Amino acid sequence: MSAVQALAAPTPAAAAAEPLLSVNNIEVVYSDVILVLRGLSLAVPRGKIVALLGANGAGKSTTLKAISGLLKTEDGAITRGSVSFEGEPIHALDAGRIVRKGIFQVMEGRRIVADMSVLENLRLGAFTRRGRAGAADLERVFDYFPRLRERTGLAGYLSGGEQQMLAIGRALMARPKLILMDEPSMGLSPLLVKEVFGIIRQLNRDLGITILLVEQNARMALQAASHGFVMENGKIVLDGSAAELAANEDVKEFYLGGSGERRSFKNLKSYKRRKRWI
Repeated sequence: MSAVQALAAPTPAAAAAEPLLSVNNIEVVYSDVILVLRGLSLAVPRGKIVALLGANGAGKSTTLKAISGLLKTEDGAITRGSVSFEGEPIHALDAGRIVRKGIFQVMEGRRIVADMSVLENLRLGAFTRRGRAGAADLERVFDYFPRLRERTGLAGYLSGGEQQMLAIGRALMARPKLILMDEPSMGLSPLLVKEVFGIIRQLNRDLGITILLVEQNARMALQAASHGFVMENGKIVLDGSAAELAANEDVKEFYLGGSGERRSFKNLKSYKRRKRWI
């Protein structure tokens, strides 16, 4: 290696610091006319849980679909910017190739196949892998979700919590490096929400799976995550460590159920004028 090449080559420390996923200034348009994401950028470090927060309609689910290649199924497209995974651009790839690279999306509302068995749903998660799902893969899923081992009927008869566990288990069957989770707490009781988030933290800790988490329950998301981004109107308006966001007065007021001080409707209406990130 020449001296110039040696200077240009990244050091091991620099390579380790590179994010696993980088979304760089992307714009997303639906049906050629509806602009949903407006120059959105974010980075997800390897081995971390990152929360993506925002109100309904902010563009959170669209962001996940832009990463996973599912925009085409809804007549959407990235018209500007790029998405990189492990340093390689993936925004022009189809969803199947993106899954093979190690990204799996757990969709909002679970999206299990109701008229297939639990076992068939799990094996479906390994469809894109070169080899078939082995007994070891299934055993690993059942170790994390022992209730699924007992369910031998159709997946449509599972409870909401069990369906969410099945959706996450199906993602594990693909042996992903990054899981995109869209509203895992939707429709679940508070007790089940705690259980599901405990499993999410355990998967990250035990298996080192990186997780980008979209979640309306901002309190639970920030407790699980190490870093977070706040979206509004298709762009990132605030980011920081989970502790910083949890302590931010605007985040407390609008995402964590208030900061303990009663605020009037007049103050709520002036939110866009008073918040610090505009």
